Amino acid sequence: MSLLLAMTGWHVEDWRERFKALLPDMPIVILGEPFDRRSVHYVASWKHPEGSLAGLPNLAAIFSLGAGVDHLFADTRLPEVPIARVVDPDLTTRMSEYIVLHCLLHLRQQRRYDSQQRQSSWEDDRNQPAARSVRVGMMGLGELGQDAARKLKVMGFDVAGWSRSPKSVAGLQTFAGTDGMAPFLARTDILVSLLPLTDETRGTIDATMLAGLAQDGRLGGPFLINAGRGGLQVEADILAALDAGTLKGATLDVFETEPLPVESKLWTHPAVTVTPHNAAMSEPEAIATQIAAQIRRLEAGEPLEHVVDPARGY
Repeated sequence: MSLLLAMTGWHVEDWRERFKALLPDMPIVILGEPFDRRSVHYVASWKHPEGSLAGLPNLAAIFSLGAGVDHLFADTRLPEVPIARVVDPDLTTRMSEYIVLHCLLHLRQQRRYDSQQRQSSWEDDRNQPAARSVRVGMMGLGELGQDAARKLKVMGFDVAGWSRSPKSVAGLQTFAGTDGMAPFLARTDILVSLLPLTDETRGTIDATMLAGLAQDGRLGGPFLINAGRGGLQVEADILAALDAGTLKGATLDVFETEPLPVESKLWTHPAVTVTPHNAAMSEPEAIATQIAAQIRRLEAGEPLEHVVDPARGY
């Protein structure tokens, strides 16, 4: 049996060497090179070509090489086998760092002071609200969202969370479902999106959602942080909300089209911070180690961990 590496945009030979060291008794084959399709029991994928995993008769499991799995479900011919996602403490910590950093930058008005520095302008109106008076709304309460929420609370922020189905999280006010969205948005000064991308969530961050955010907060208007998936946001609506004052600022790590096209107005909008989809770059060695451990579990007759629900898309 063998492990097939099916990926685009990454240096596949580096991954082959990692897996060879971790699984010395298992052949590691690469999509695009000759291999026996009957021998493949496992696939590690990142944006594999459409239909390229079809015709693997002994396939037992597919592993995503990234935190998201929407790239897998984009393949309409994806084999019906168990799919496992990455749950990596290093990735979780990096995402929380990003969320805390940008919440603090909005709280402390750092973009304003950067602009003043470029103009050699000393202007301080002493309007410095405390974190406890700023309401953060965490949209998505998976492992990433819960960890970021906990760390924001340590910094003093007033944090609440929203999820598609009800969740109970110790010390956190939670909202759920369609009925919970409006009250969740109405108490949110900084909206953080860590939702997975599914048919139901695509285009969620639109004009209607942005118009529902609190306009009475201590920051003078609401802010958006999207470090989830670019397909969640309608960028034309974000720009319109910024220009209309419905939204005061946005930090975006993900985009409808990546890399972000050079002609996008997001690059130059004064209220937008752009980062190149690197909020939580998981360490490749950690991902390979986790997948190798999952394969050893299966080989020992133990159940797969972190299994994706195809019906929900995550």
